[in-house]
Amino acid sequence: MADQPRRKKRPTSTTGRLFRLAGMTTSVATRVAGHQVKGLFQSDAAKAADREKLMQHIGKEVAATLGEMKGAVMKVGQIASQMQDILPREISEQLKVLQNASAPMPFHVIRRQLEKELGDTIDSLFSRFEETPFAAASIGQVHHATTHEGDEVVVKVQYPAVKESIDSDMKHLRRILRLGSLLKVDEAALDGVFQEIRNQLHEELDYCQEAANLDEFRQRHADQPWLVIPRVYRELSSERVLTLSREDGIALDDVNNRNGFDQDTRNLLGERLFDAIGQQIFEFRAVHCDPHPGNFAFRPDGTIVMYDFGAVKRLPSQDAQLLRDIVTSAIKEEWETLDQQLQRLGARKHDSDVSGDFYATWIELLLRAFSREPFDFARSQLHTDILKQVKRTSLEQMMKFQPSPRSLLIERVVSGHYWTLMHLGVVAAFRPNLERALQSDPRPEH
Repeated sequence: MADQPRRKKRPTSTTGRLFRLAGMTTSVATRVAGHQVKGLFQSDAAKAADREKLMQHIGKEVAATLGEMKGAVMKVGQIASQMQDILPREISEQLKVLQNASAPMPFHVIRRQLEKELGDTIDSLFSRFEETPFAAASIGQVHHATTHEGDEVVVKVQYPAVKESIDSDMKHLRRILRLGSLLKVDEAALDGVFQEIRNQLHEELDYCQEAANLDEFRQRHADQPWLVIPRVYRELSSERVLTLSREDGIALDDVNNRNGFDQDTRNLLGERLFDAIGQQIFEFRAVHCDPHPGNFAFRPDGTIVMYDFGAVKRLPSQDAQLLRDIVTSAIKEEWETLDQQLQRLGARKHDSDVSGDFYATWIELLLRAFSREPFDFARSQLHTDILKQVKRTSLEQMMKFQPSPRSLLIERVVSGHYWTLMHLGVVAAFRPNLERALQSDPRPEH
């Protein structure tokens, strides 16, 4: 019988993680150096073709390594998969595999972590606890359970040592992504982006903070009974364990006519989701900023269930106002004003000019889904049209722009929910909803 390939053991110790990441760094550096030497003897066309192959191979290698590792490095990889303005397209495409649910930790590891955090045995804490998780992600996994009072709950348990690995993981990942000028932003912008991601990760790993976020958003959305946010069981929660009321709904992939979601219901869900996110950005200035489909569920009565409030972006009032002004200028086609606002945001470099025609082309694309005429998200080709426009636009023009840490996570929310609306099959004219959001009065800081 032929030997079966050995599956790599998932690194759990700090030393093991460093060796795995350092090994990947060395491999990527060797390939980049080889490509640069080979390029000295190639035509421009052959060099470009080889670079595309190189980027694809590096993307596969990075995705495979990060996929074996729990924690911050995998989480950053997931975020990076949505950053085509930072990474070459070939690499971000390969990193998309990290968006899928990851393999769970063995239950004995979860049991030990939970009992250490809550200070008692599982049997003393719960009348029933399902050993097999119903969801597993980069930094923790979630189990169904029942309290001794008979309440159905979900229990989120953070993997051991995730928090301690953040800084070293991100240092190594950044080094990998900088090799061979793989990144398309300057050093200062990159510092800001990584600091923003690091801050969000530290907050997301503090389940006490997530519990406070849940309570806050339940209060903020109290007048919208169609938006369900789980309730926290404080006595069964800690910094690394979070117990919540079980709030069931239909997963995004299963929303269809057979499950009771006719077109009117799907349109209603889309409008409610749009309004809730718009309200969070411009009115609350606090935004649920992980648009992964697993963080949302839907009910045939038009109810939306929103899970996972570890990742919340809090916007300073000046940033919220600047975003409001940018969208308003884009709608009014005030290109010079828009250009100045994007420079203030840090999304446009100061050392060049951008034409009104450039903005007219891009803003038409970006606002197409927010028109006064019903837009059919199920048949949308907006994402492919944007990619085509990227290819048509010169590198010199694209390099005049860069991601801003001030809007990075908001952009992730907007682009992520574009896919949600597509999967829901929403047909709606969102311009009135957008204008209401822009005209809303900001509430005082919570």
